[in-house]
Amino acid sequence: MRRSSWLGMALAVSLTAGGAQAASAPEIGTTGIDPGNIDHNVRPGDDFWGYVNGGWARAQTIPPDRSYWGDAARLREQSAARVREILEGAKAAATPEARKMGAFYAAYMDEAAVEAKGIAPLRPDLARIAALKTPADIARFMADFERRQPLTAAIGSQSVFPISPGVGADLKDPTRNTFGLGQGGLGLPDREYYLSADPKMATAREAYRVYLTRLFTLTGFAQAEMRADRVMAFETELAKGHWTRADLRDFDKTYNPMSEAQLAAMAPGFDWSGYLRGLGVPGIDPIIVGQPTAMSAFAKLASATPVQTWRDYLAARVANAEAPYLTKAFVDADFEFHGKALSGVPELRARWKRAVDLMNLCMGDAIGREYARRYFPPQAKAQVEAMIGEIKTAFAHRIDQLTWMAPETKLRAKAKLAALKVEVGYPDTWRSYAALKVLRGDLYGDVSRSGAFEEAYQFDKLKRPVDRSEWGFTTEPQTVNAFNYGNLLKLAFPAGYVAPPYFDPAADPAVNYGGIGSTIGHEISHSFDDQGAKLDERGRLITWWTPADAQAFQASTTALADQFSAYQPLAGVHEKGRLTLGENTGDLGGLVAALDAYHASLKGRAAPVIDGLTGDQRFFIAYAQAHRWIYRENFLRQLLATDPHGADPYRADTVRNIDAWYAAFDVKPGDKLYLAPDRRVRIW
Repeated sequence: MRRSSWLGMALAVSLTAGGAQAASAPEIGTTGIDPGNIDHNVRPGDDFWGYVNGGWARAQTIPPDRSYWGDAARLREQSAARVREILEGAKAAATPEARKMGAFYAAYMDEAAVEAKGIAPLRPDLARIAALKTPADIARFMADFERRQPLTAAIGSQSVFPISPGVGADLKDPTRNTFGLGQGGLGLPDREYYLSADPKMATAREAYRVYLTRLFTLTGFAQAEMRADRVMAFETELAKGHWTRADLRDFDKTYNPMSEAQLAAMAPGFDWSGYLRGLGVPGIDPIIVGQPTAMSAFAKLASATPVQTWRDYLAARVANAEAPYLTKAFVDADFEFHGKALSGVPELRARWKRAVDLMNLCMGDAIGREYARRYFPPQAKAQVEAMIGEIKTAFAHRIDQLTWMAPETKLRAKAKLAALKVEVGYPDTWRSYAALKVLRGDLYGDVSRSGAFEEAYQFDKLKRPVDRSEWGFTTEPQTVNAFNYGNLLKLAFPAGYVAPPYFDPAADPAVNYGGIGSTIGHEISHSFDDQGAKLDERGRLITWWTPADAQAFQASTTALADQFSAYQPLAGVHEKGRLTLGENTGDLGGLVAALDAYHASLKGRAAPVIDGLTGDQRFFIAYAQAHRWIYRENFLRQLLATDPHGADPYRADTVRNIDAWYAAFDVKPGDKLYLAPDRRVRIW
């Protein structure tokens, strides 16, 4: 997440949205598990995900407008329908904010008005780009567009242009908001797509070249293919200087405070002063530079690049960012590349679904307040909050029992655990959209104004202390996700995530502990994963573990990374164990803490056997059930290159490190997932 708290990146379970409602009986089966999904032809010890989800997977077909399918996607579809109902009802609502939501949504849905305007909304920026002559002109235009770019272009580590500015809590002083710069500017998902010799990556490069050519043609440029080649060459050189995704996760490597003068000296060749003035932060000190060598490489490239290449590159990046809000020809070109070529999706999503996605970004809190009121029952909030307390207690007990951690480190670890602020369902405070101007029938303008509104909101944070009560950009009650906000020492479980199969108020406790309980433990464990462990009980990036603690922890996490690197979801393509280490550490820590909490909840009583399954079996099955996703190949390939989450079948197989799983399913030597006790990764 780039615009809010990008320095202390929120760690998430998934990227989906949904909702929750109370019920008198479980939504799934008699306990929250559907026994019909279990494939008894698969041994649990050979393929635990296949055993739990094999029946489900055989019955599934990925919808033509999606790159993956599973419960998360199903909940997102449900959430989108609910948000659509809210937005359509907002057209005639009583409050100004609701009417503003309705007008914005109506502008998106008015396809005829968009077609009538044609390319006219884009022409002012294209004219400015064509008039660029000097490095100062280029820097100023980049800053200007940055301040009003579409919010859909502001998500993740790939910004529109090579510099990605952001505001977030300082890693050394989490009470203070700090300005930072990171790498960006690529049209393909990652440096690997430009530099890899893999034929699949070469195919993606050719699809991107075709897309660039189409953009230049649609915007009226002559010699479209030649311009596309220039942009490809420029971005390939830019990619060579980019850091890997694994390095982007490293707090120690990405925290590099410096003054504007130091930045200019380190990365000569770009007009940093003009760029920062254009952003409205001249002379700001410090600037947290995320990837110094990438900034240096970019600045060197900037000075060596002819102005005509710069014009072509900037025109292509602007047209790409704005394509979803232009005519059908632009929308189709955007989908052919981003949807079909990169993700393998055969069909464009319905316009109302795309409108909902945009509205969740631009006015998410306004929608979320109504969403939570309608779809989040108080009993669900209370039940999840009680589970959070139980799992925090279990995690504290785990810390007490560690043999590898020094007593003084344990005290501080438990203090950090106690300091975690947890919010369930919705934030403590809501944003106001009074300053956002929306005009019915002006989609392009509304998108631009919402980008400027959000940028101003984020940059205004530099004037005040960090507000821990705020949820991050892209996180709303209607989101199905769970978050650990890094150095803010805060967890958030939006209403959208508190839904079956993750949580059901009427489900068997073992199922809820294995579902949302393992997620709660996962988010707690993020505070102590390979990066979270670098932040102390006040959220500061300092050394607070003893050398022996750090050495023992590194040995365990290295073993976990190696375990995942051995997995091969696609022929010739392995999981990246270092990239996914934080999520895998969270999964393992979350599972053991949730299992402990479930056992404690029995208060010494034996767990009942239900549907022929013991309590521990139901717990582990619920965990694997929560990871039932299937993917299109191109989308999975993209995830493996860029996503810090591993493929879900392998996340489900994390159980192979837990002794209780072996006992629950009678896993023996010779089973494919079997690990000898001394090879099982034990961290917490």
